[in-house]
Amino acid sequence: MSDDTARPTIDSVTGPGATTPWPDGAQVQVLLQAAAAARLRAHAPYSRFLVGAALLDEQGRVHAGCNVENAAYPQGVCAEAGAISAMVLAGGSQIRAVLVLGAGTHLPTPCGGCRQKIREFAAPDTPILLADAQQGLRARFTLEQLLPHSFGPDHLVTP
Repeated sequence: MSDDTARPTIDSVTGPGATTPWPDGAQVQVLLQAAAAARLRAHAPYSRFLVGAALLDEQGRVHAGCNVENAAYPQGVCAEAGAISAMVLAGGSQIRAVLVLGAGTHLPTPCGGCRQKIREFAAPDTPILLADAQQGLRARFTLEQLLPHSFGPDHLVTP
């Protein structure tokens, strides 16, 4: 996408049941900057795939995280998980939007485990924004689009 007119726009979700507003342009820029700064702090000596994530909580605060790899591969931490941990540590309890920033030709979508971690704190219509340092915002999804028919805290409520 070489010109700005081809980039996705961030606007309000429309349609039945939409409750989570999409971040406005200024909020997207703040999320992009936070994710880009976090990405530069990533520890990825094995994959060399640096990822930064930033999320917006219910109080309008931004929390960021970066991926941290480990020689014992499954023990690493994804950027999204780091951002969620930062939110919880700061007293946040709801994700209003997530932005993930990576590099390469493929979209830096959250892995399956991170999609489930996001689900713990987010509604199905929560915006998930995907970006890279060169092109900026590349795509947008809702959590429901990335994790359809998900299992979440509401499933554990007993009658």
